[in-house]
Amino acid sequence: MLKTTQTSRIGLLTLVGLLLLFPTLASSYHGGIAGTHSHQGSSGQVDIEDVAKSGCLCHNEVADNSVQVILDHVPFAYEPGETYDLRLQLIGGPPATGTYTGGFSMRVTLGELSSEMAQNPEIDGAVDNQALTHTEASSATPDRAWEFVWTAPADAGAGVAYFYIAGNAVNGDQVPGVEDKWNQLNFGLNEGDEASAAMGTRTLFAGDGNVAPPEPDHHGVDLHHMGAKLRAHWLGLLGFGAVLGVVAFAGLLLRYGFSTSYKGRSNQLRLRYKLMRRGDQ
Repeated sequence: MLKTTQTSRIGLLTLVGLLLLFPTLASSYHGGIAGTHSHQGSSGQVDIEDVAKSGCLCHNEVADNSVQVILDHVPFAYEPGETYDLRLQLIGGPPATGTYTGGFSMRVTLGELSSEMAQNPEIDGAVDNQALTHTEASSATPDRAWEFVWTAPADAGAGVAYFYIAGNAVNGDQVPGVEDKWNQLNFGLNEGDEASAAMGTRTLFAGDGNVAPPEPDHHGVDLHHMGAKLRAHWLGLLGFGAVLGVVAFAGLLLRYGFSTSYKGRSNQLRLRYKLMRRGDQ
């Protein structure tokens, strides 16, 4: 009887532990997240129609402008059928103390998204090429940056392409908390022509603009790895030193070799100097 009671207690404690662990596992989406989603908020269950449009509400219920969502190489307008290489980066938020550093969920209304660093999620049994999210590998990127390709719609007259991007910077403990910060970047891209393509690209961002540049990986270059550049540097210094030596020698020669007031000059020069003075008289 006593043994059965102890076994029941152990089973109950194990069940409670699994129930406590389950929300953590369900709320940590380092393998990507997109589309509809439900989570338990402070006021009860919250149903999200699209994470890219609504934000990462499972980590925090409000967006935080201390996180900069930056999108590079954005055209001023798109040309039908063209492909654009874009770069998404998150700056700000908590320092990552664990393996995973951040992620994102993105949706476009026109065209298609693709990436070698991210994935098109499967929604309702089909791959959604207008949505993109991080992978488990890319959620561990140290710089919280992802590169992807957007292919504009092929047909002219498609209209405005809307982008919805939610970026989440986390501390890596895989537990939603107040330290995790997210923000959104939403914008529309008009259809253009060759004239707008000639304008180049731009950088769009959402946040308070308080961006600190990342620390460099190293602060110098090992001399053993400079190779030919180092040899050219030393040869240049040797050449410059040789020029200085020639100038100094010429100065000494002019000062002491032909000066009439130098006491250490040779007897031949003295005699010649005297003869020249007598001839002048």
